[in-house]
Amino acid sequence: MKKILIVEDNLDLAFGLRNNLEIEGYAVDVEHEGTSGLSRAREETYDLVLLDLMLPGLHGFHVLRALREDRSRVPILILTALGAEADKVRGLKLGADDYVTKPFGLLELLARVEALLRRAGSSPVSSAEESSVSFGRIEINKSARTVSRSGVPVELTPKEYELLVTLLRQAGSVVTRLQLMRDVWGYSDSVITRTVDTHIAELRRKLEDDPADPRHILTARKVGYRLQR
Repeated sequence: MKKILIVEDNLDLAFGLRNNLEIEGYAVDVEHEGTSGLSRAREETYDLVLLDLMLPGLHGFHVLRALREDRSRVPILILTALGAEADKVRGLKLGADDYVTKPFGLLELLARVEALLRRAGSSPVSSAEESSVSFGRIEINKSARTVSRSGVPVELTPKEYELLVTLLRQAGSVVTRLQLMRDVWGYSDSVITRTVDTHIAELRRKLEDDPADPRHILTARKVGYRLQR
């Protein structure tokens, strides 16, 4: 049984989320403030964390940053306020795997929860593939899931790493945004967000010499992206 932690200070919302997730067959724990939520996430093993940002005690961004600094790879779905675009982008940069905007529909939330859990539980890279590959000044160690640039380690979020490897597997072919959403986030045709573009921008910032004029992570106008080795 998959185990989910909800960190949400709105008691009614937390109660509703817990009930519906338990109906779907998940084991659910709830914390109502940031400090206790972070402690719970550190003390126990979860398959997914639903994290509100506006929390008493410790802001959701601080909880998110602390978990990623702990090297935790647990998928994190942040809950953001309507129109808070800056919060969404900041959350993704700090290592969140996705977000939903309040008020959100239950079916949308359940679909995103299922997609994140499915992606996290997917099979690892086949041992038949190269364990270490490089392009330009970038080297990827698939066994250790590490990336370096000119020998210097580069910190990527779990989804940034998966996105990079997915582009690499296509051997220079264009990968559509929808295909990336399916392969990296496990989404269906009906779920399309700006998540891909945000993660691509972060990869360029971290890996390209000139993110504004990238050599490796290239845009296929109105279609998607490709990686040029």
